[in-house]
Amino acid sequence: MQTYYNIDGGYPQLTQDPLAPILVCIAPDEAERHDLASAWDLDPFDIDSALDPDEVSRFEWSKGRVSLIWKRPKSASMDRGLRLDVSSCGLFYANGKLLILLAEDPCPLAAKQFQHCASVKEVILALLLHIVQHYVGHLKVIKQISNALEEKITSTTENRYLVQMFHLSENMIYYVDAIESNGATLFKLRAAAGRMNLSEDEISSLDELILENQQCARQAHIYSAVLSGLMDARGSIINNNMTVLLKKLTIINLVFLPLNLIAGIGGMSEFSSWTHHLDWRLSYGLFCLGMIALGWLTWWFMTRTFDRPEK
Repeated sequence: MQTYYNIDGGYPQLTQDPLAPILVCIAPDEAERHDLASAWDLDPFDIDSALDPDEVSRFEWSKGRVSLIWKRPKSASMDRGLRLDVSSCGLFYANGKLLILLAEDPCPLAAKQFQHCASVKEVILALLLHIVQHYVGHLKVIKQISNALEEKITSTTENRYLVQMFHLSENMIYYVDAIESNGATLFKLRAAAGRMNLSEDEISSLDELILENQQCARQAHIYSAVLSGLMDARGSIINNNMTVLLKKLTIINLVFLPLNLIAGIGGMSEFSSWTHHLDWRLSYGLFCLGMIALGWLTWWFMTRTFDRPEK
């Protein structure tokens, strides 16, 4: 799918003009790839790199042409548990025109970051800033999910929440790698600012973008360290919950063990012969009270015995 944008009124506007300076192409087929390669003088390798989710970020400048591969977060997926993956996008700038290649998801050129863009170069910087802020938003969601899973782990004996925590920690590793890769690309872009004839305002925006990405990378490192560093502790919590549950079951079994022994030895017929001179209502009432008292004394003794080492 291909869409065209004009820069009018300080922000990109959707248009049907094929001569518009901005072209956004999402998941191009083979025919569209061939047309893009011929119209924009692109190598098929560059197109494949822009659509490859495993491609690393990079920046290339050659004869007035900018080729930028950038890592961006994908929308959250819940098909097999929570998945927060990253994908690649390609930005190709030449002769005042911009080509944006995406493997999936539409390009958010209507976001607030694009409301004061007067040139195609400013649109590029605004798009990169939007992606960095998208990472920050996902990191906040990851922190909320981590806190929710931690609360469930402290009160459960199942492993499913711990498995979800493992998946979250794995996703954070990919996030950290993608953000750091984008940061290295931004430094290359900053070094080529003079050759790209960036204005002072654009260079200032680029410096702010580098700072935003550094803060995002630092935040991602912290979250990743917390998730991976406390994973063993959370697993120990689940084991401790299982131990506490087994202790309670053991106490219950020990409470009923002497009661079953007394009922098995005496039996209802033997007990009736022992208490034939008493009214059955009184004898069985005393028998029930005695069993309750013995069970309570057993429970009290066992709880004191189990809790004594902890005290």
